[in-house]
Amino acid sequence: MPERINPQILRAGFRVLGVAVRTEPLMFGLSVAASAVYGVTTVASAWVLGRVTQEVILPAFDSGDAEAGALAAGAAAILGVAVFKALGVAGRRFFAGLMQYNLQAEYRRAVTRQYLRLPLSWHHRHPTGQLLSNASADVEAVWAPIAPLPMAVGVVFMLVIAAVAMLLVDLPLAAVGFLIFPAVFGLNVVYQRLLGPRAALAQQLKAEVSEVAHESFEGGLVVKTLGREDAETERFAERAHRLRDANIAVGRIRGLFDPMLEALPGLGVLAVLWVGSIRLDAGAIESGDLVQVCYLFTLLAWPIRALGWVLAELPRSVVGWERVRAVLDADGSLPFGTSTLDSNEAASVEVGNLRFGYEAGEVLSDVSFTVRPGSTVAIVGPTGSGKSTLTSLLVRLVDPAGGTVLLDGVDVRELGPGAVSGAAALVPQETFLFDDSVRGNVVLGSPVPDEEVWAALRLAQADGFVAALPEGLDTRIGERGTTLSGGQRQRLALARALARRPRLLVLDDSTSSVDPQVEARILHGLRETAASVVVVAYRKATISLADEVVYLDRGRVQDVGTHRELLDRSDGYRDLVNAYDDEIAIEEDVTA
Repeated sequence: MPERINPQILRAGFRVLGVAVRTEPLMFGLSVAASAVYGVTTVASAWVLGRVTQEVILPAFDSGDAEAGALAAGAAAILGVAVFKALGVAGRRFFAGLMQYNLQAEYRRAVTRQYLRLPLSWHHRHPTGQLLSNASADVEAVWAPIAPLPMAVGVVFMLVIAAVAMLLVDLPLAAVGFLIFPAVFGLNVVYQRLLGPRAALAQQLKAEVSEVAHESFEGGLVVKTLGREDAETERFAERAHRLRDANIAVGRIRGLFDPMLEALPGLGVLAVLWVGSIRLDAGAIESGDLVQVCYLFTLLAWPIRALGWVLAELPRSVVGWERVRAVLDADGSLPFGTSTLDSNEAASVEVGNLRFGYEAGEVLSDVSFTVRPGSTVAIVGPTGSGKSTLTSLLVRLVDPAGGTVLLDGVDVRELGPGAVSGAAALVPQETFLFDDSVRGNVVLGSPVPDEEVWAALRLAQADGFVAALPEGLDTRIGERGTTLSGGQRQRLALARALARRPRLLVLDDSTSSVDPQVEARILHGLRETAASVVVVAYRKATISLADEVVYLDRGRVQDVGTHRELLDRSDGYRDLVNAYDDEIAIEEDVTA
């Protein structure tokens, strides 16, 4: 591990601070102004205490009698400076806090907006745990130096005033200060150089621990059913131990330097007292001057450390900034056009020479077919033939490498933002439900009246079990809908899509857990809606309800026709659907 911060990292850290200042100039200016008030009053408090000592306390000792007016004036002066000092502290912390939290909120929103803007293909390349860390821990780390930054700027101003004040008191005493203050600052620099790399490593390991934890929680069912609890515990423990060791390394550095940083100003006070006593005996200074300089040393010790805090946080800030910028600068977003869809009728879809592939290779090649308005088209094919990828292309979750998807005759890439999602709805294979009420999961914040919610539930054949729930639409269904069966979750997800009255409804095997008779009623009900339906299907009973079937194999359209036509002329199709039905029959026998 490097023991020194790379100068490039230091420069990068100052650039990050520059971004903060340009983003929040008003809050930064107010916090620095308040910090300057604190700096001036800190030096002023030492001067006032010295004058009160010289002109009030010592004369009282000499005469044996204290004048009430002098004591009141001295107390008022000390109190007045203390009030302004307190206002400076409060203002600095308040405006610096506003600046820091505003920046954190702004960049968390920016990262989240970018997540929503980037296509699924980008999300597939990045672990969810890492994305969570980018939006939380990394954003927090970026702006960690902001809280002490105004104080550090104010400290520079304070040191200049303090240096002038000591020079005006006595040159030899000022010389002691000019030795101690650079020593404190230099010790802080060494401190941050040793602490910075260790703090950056700890920040990185926090993200890794988050990634492992998220995977373990998401794959809880797999972990439990395959008896991998011990292995997952060990995997998490290994990362957690590395994070522990990194945090201990940070603690060791802090444990070594904190006492030194506390002791050095105290040694400075002793040095000032020694030199000051000599100067006092020689008559070069007064007792009040010595009190002023000693008190000034005790006050400046802690503020000087603010410089070290900023420098110590910079490496971690740079690491967080690089991780956040990697998200904000990511390309691959879906560009939008300006075209609109004005029809309220069922949509038409034309797929022409569609091609798409992942890093592992091409998934779809020269796929072409048409969905007539109001018709139901079944997509049938073996596992790995590209059916789910095709559904993502139909609703433009990703863009094709070649070919076109026309919605009402318009290329989906030419449509404006929200046009596709306003006309088409996808119900995917994996049902996701929020830890919310039934109503909340159906409407997702949209102003959909309860009558339309119930209408969507009826179409999805979900109204019966929802009405039987303890609180009906207001019943909370738990995280991911854990209180519901698989078929109920699928029907609720379908109702969520239907509540938006889509003109194109794409079902990616989204009724696989539903009873075949219920599935048939759902598909019959969908014919009554103003929507064209594309359904990825396996059951022969479901496929036979479609107006047309697209038989997909190895990423290519092998045949298009009615279910009966394909059974008669396509051996591959016939073998596939018969095999599916045989498998379903076996599963039902085993279940029975």
